Amino acid sequence: MILLRRLLGDVLRRQRQRQGRTLREVSSSARVSLGYLSEVERGQKEASSELLSAICDALDVRMSELMREVSDELSLAELAESAAASDPVPVPVRPMLNSVSVASVAGVPTGRVTIKAPAEAVDVVAA
Repeated sequence: MILLRRLLGDVLRRQRQRQGRTLREVSSSARVSLGYLSEVERGQKEASSELLSAICDALDVRMSELMREVSDELSLAELAESAAASDPVPVPVRPMLNSVSVASVAGVPTGRVTIKAPAEAVDVVAA
């Protein structure tokens, strides 16, 4: 089962770490307790829209950007879950995974993302 709060927490943590900021710095700026922000990042607490707005402001990230990244991860997780449930591949025939690094999507920097997928399932197009 895919938990949205876990995906959201992972994205928030990556945004904070990309900026080289500590939990303490962001929690202070967002006026959120350190412990609560930590629980949100670990996917243990559901963040309200008000809390997300405060965290996004503290990180200087648009909420739409945050949600877009969460949406992209959710789509990948759903595809993986669907593929695993509908057509399991026997272990001896399972293809080797290749890594593809993505620095930007449609010209928008994504940070550094590595996707592992069977080579025949990924089309890489140079921009």
